Amino acid sequence: MQSGISASQELVSQFNDLLASPSHFGLLVTIASEELRPLQLLTSSSSSASFESNVESLLQPHIKPNEALYILLRRYQSAPALVAVTYVPDTAPVRQKMLFASTRLTLVRELGSEHFRDTFFATLPEELSPAGFKKHDAHSALEAPLTEEERSLGAVRRAEQEAGMGTATREMHLSKNLATPIADDALQALKDLGAGDKRSLVMLKINPESESIELVRDESTPASIPELVQTISPTEPRFTFYRFSHVHNGSESSPLLFFYTCPSNFSTKAIKFRMMYPLMKRAVLSTAEQDAGLKPEKKFEVEDPSEITEQSVLDELHPKVEVKRGFNRPKRPGR
Repeated sequence: MQSGISASQELVSQFNDLLASPSHFGLLVTIASEELRPLQLLTSSSSSASFESNVESLLQPHIKPNEALYILLRRYQSAPALVAVTYVPDTAPVRQKMLFASTRLTLVRELGSEHFRDTFFATLPEELSPAGFKKHDAHSALEAPLTEEERSLGAVRRAEQEAGMGTATREMHLSKNLATPIADDALQALKDLGAGDKRSLVMLKINPESESIELVRDESTPASIPELVQTISPTEPRFTFYRFSHVHNGSESSPLLFFYTCPSNFSTKAIKFRMMYPLMKRAVLSTAEQDAGLKPEKKFEVEDPSEITEQSVLDELHPKVEVKRGFNRPKRPGR
């Protein structure tokens, strides 16, 4: 999933400064006001300073245990010379985690992927120490060379696992280079919902082992939003399609709604598993529309399912129309 956030002109300018001057060691980037914005250029005091010493003296003072950050560092002597790190600590706010995850590819693409030799996730401050970078290098040397998107979602491993999976699957594509499997029963449930086959609810989840989309089996047929909320997991993310049959101002309607929930207590899960959900949300919606004819009338994104109320849904479906009154000229005295 891409977040729709783009690089600010100020970021592009400072990134060009980073490229132009070897004295600039790095650039710190954040997300503010729906834009990728620069925080600070890191400038080395000595041209002979090593990467390790610059990490300790220039980078580590800016690493906070509860705040996500993009870190662009000059690491190599030859082009491409930069490494892009997405630092997302476990204690950062959930919405911030999801926003940084869904924008990380945008950052590299807008600044020019040709400038970056390596990109990776970090969740702990010690991963951004000299020893942490060495450990990352050792781990990367054991991996086959993959594209950024393949590394993010493990496309190669999925292809291998798919051949031996017990559940029949098909692939739904995030891009022309990346696909993830969706179980046949999950796809059939979406089609049944689209066909109006007495099904009002389809709930999906990600299997962390196979990295596939699976159906959450629930035989309940919630007749209201409060009943629906009770069926959504309060501890794990869910993609939920729900046909909400209701009466408003004497008229019956059954709009299709989509809920993406990601509880805050899910932050204890592995970072890679957490990042799969925002990345796959777009693919889930695309598959639902293209293969099952499902196009939600309204989409909702919340942390805890308890944030979903019938009134908030009705307010989105049937917004109140503000009636503007004209100006009444006051009557003249004596009339």
